[in-house]
Amino acid sequence: MPLWATEGLLAVETPEETMALSVRAGKYRKITGMTRATIALTLVGATTALFLVVSPRSASAAELPVPLGTAEDFAILAGTTVTNTGLSVVTGDLGVSPGTAVTGFPPGQLNGAIHSNDGPAVQGKSDLVIAYNDAVSRTTTDILSSELAGTTQPTGVYESAGGTFTITGDLTLDAEGDPNAVFIFKTTSTLITGASSTVNLINGAQSCNVFWQVGSSVTLGANSLFRGNILAFTSITVGAALEVDGRTMAINGAVTMDTDTVTRSTCAEPGELSISAPETADLGSASLGGVVSSHLGPVTVTDERLLSAPTWTATVVATNFVTSGVPVHTISNTNASYWSGPATATSGIGTFTSGQPTAGDAEIINVERTAFTLTDGIGNNSATWDPVVSVQIPPTAVAGTYTATITFSVA
Repeated sequence: MPLWATEGLLAVETPEETMALSVRAGKYRKITGMTRATIALTLVGATTALFLVVSPRSASAAELPVPLGTAEDFAILAGTTVTNTGLSVVTGDLGVSPGTAVTGFPPGQLNGAIHSNDGPAVQGKSDLVIAYNDAVSRTTTDILSSELAGTTQPTGVYESAGGTFTITGDLTLDAEGDPNAVFIFKTTSTLITGASSTVNLINGAQSCNVFWQVGSSVTLGANSLFRGNILAFTSITVGAALEVDGRTMAINGAVTMDTDTVTRSTCAEPGELSISAPETADLGSASLGGVVSSHLGPVTVTDERLLSAPTWTATVVATNFVTSGVPVHTISNTNASYWSGPATATSGIGTFTSGQPTAGDAEIINVERTAFTLTDGIGNNSATWDPVVSVQIPPTAVAGTYTATITFSVA
């Protein structure tokens, strides 16, 4: 449970005497110069006890990724040969099995290792076959026309009505905010992309979660941008000056390149769920028996866990307000109330709900209260609000400065 604790200062004065001190990160500081018959409440010197929770990435997307096994290590994997012409750049391992021929490196640049029918190549090829069969077995969610250009597709398993897929322009894959969205395209025959075509990813889609299962061979047009993992039964021809963000893997035939860039795709690592609040806030002043009230400043929950369906609840609680002198004087936390108000900013998809939308909804924070929640979330998100804290000053309060800690938590 990530926490953010803010320590506060309450100054109580009468015309006869003035005492004031605050707490900053567990240390005391003398405050002087208050001579009016008022009570000043100031939250200062936050003690930041921020604990971060890293949650594993959710696997609750509509489809799980196709398991690549050790084939995940390869940017290029072929059955017979890998042939390159020109100054291609490959990031990731390059393998061939049961064939052994790899030509064109150099002049091609490889940021990885070459595996020519060795142990890793043999195992990678075995895992590629398993991945291919897994993709074939996936239940189709929609049947599309052969031409994908000019369309936008959400997560799903797509099959070609005509047994082939072509992309002669731009295809857009929309994750709709879900960084775990999986896209699987299945053809019984070929995949052919036109020159200068593009596969675009929007709203959190990741190349690592895009799979192209092709029943025969693949031809990628020159000067194009292609994204995803190609699992071809026969061969793959990568056109001149083409960029592949993913993998080109052919079970039985060759992979042929010409001055291309092929970068093995990896999924983003999940981040943290955290909360932050101001280290200082001044609540102002009030008379004995009155109420002091003010905004604390922005409180923000940041959720970067890459969950498909995130939820979280932020809470708030206050300690008693106490002096540091002898004797110690206390204003009970039952005199402190809180309301979050509406969100001042949000990002991501979900329903953000204030625990106390208006002043009329204010709650005593002597126990943990809900400050804000997220429900029906998709992917990463954040919410910011500017809460108000009010303290009822007892008529019998003794002059002095009182400190308290307000703690925000999220889980």
